Amino acid sequence: MVARIAADFIERFEPRREACWIAERDTAAGPQRLGCVFLVRARDEATGAVEPGVAQLRMLLVEPAARGLGLGKRLVAECERFARARGYRRIRLWTNSVLLAARGIYEAAGYRLIATEKHTSFGKRLVGETWELVL
Repeated sequence: MVARIAADFIERFEPRREACWIAERDTAAGPQRLGCVFLVRARDEATGAVEPGVAQLRMLLVEPAARGLGLGKRLVAECERFARARGYRRIRLWTNSVLLAARGIYEAAGYRLIATEKHTSFGKRLVGETWELVL
């Protein structure tokens, strides 16, 4: 799933409207990647058509060793800054209800839960959530 999201980003990349951030820390052994996030143009899942004025936050990942440092919050804030600068009106994201830390970041940033759906992924029954921030 992660590889498909990354491949879609590379294949469809529109530099004026989309971005990816990778957080790193310098170490004696060289740079250590700590987290990342993508912001892309939102697309209709059925048709693939771009949804005008709507950005989608994808793949907020923070390495376990970097959790609790505020990195996730900073990455989400950078997505909002970029989206505002590019004229987006909303940012949407999809997550799972069990990802409590991520949900807390989104809620604290002003995102609102707009939909839920039960699904099975990775052999587990989960509840998917769609969140949205009006800019």
